[in-house]
Amino acid sequence: MIYHGYMQIIIKTKNLELTGQLESFINKKIGGLKKFLTSFEGHALPIAGGRNLFDTFVEVEKETNHHRKGDIFSAEAKLYLPGKSLFAKAHGDDLMKVISELRDELESEIRRYKSKVIEFPRRQSKKLKSR
Repeated sequence: MIYHGYMQIIIKTKNLELTGQLESFINKKIGGLKKFLTSFEGHALPIAGGRNLFDTFVEVEKETNHHRKGDIFSAEAKLYLPGKSLFAKAHGDDLMKVISELRDELESEIRRYKSKVIEFPRRQSKKLKSR
């Protein structure tokens, strides 16, 4: 469990060992998302699931050991934001690429939610002020 400012990342593995290198890679990739979360800090929406704000759960898994080809790695992440929890999932044959894809998917989910909750109301209020 690592704190990145106000972002807590909890990592769980299944059928593979959490090495220091893997842990630091996940923390670097997922921790890099905190720059997209600063606009949510003072938001009045309740936090989903009774969790702390910006708690992030990452689960990395190797499919059963008898698989030798194809998508043998999968990763899932759940991020708690004000009013909603975001979920992302990725599969692949290279663990580092899977984690990078997971980060990219989480980033797009954050951007989509941010534009819906924060930026759209701002644009609406600017329209009303200009009238």
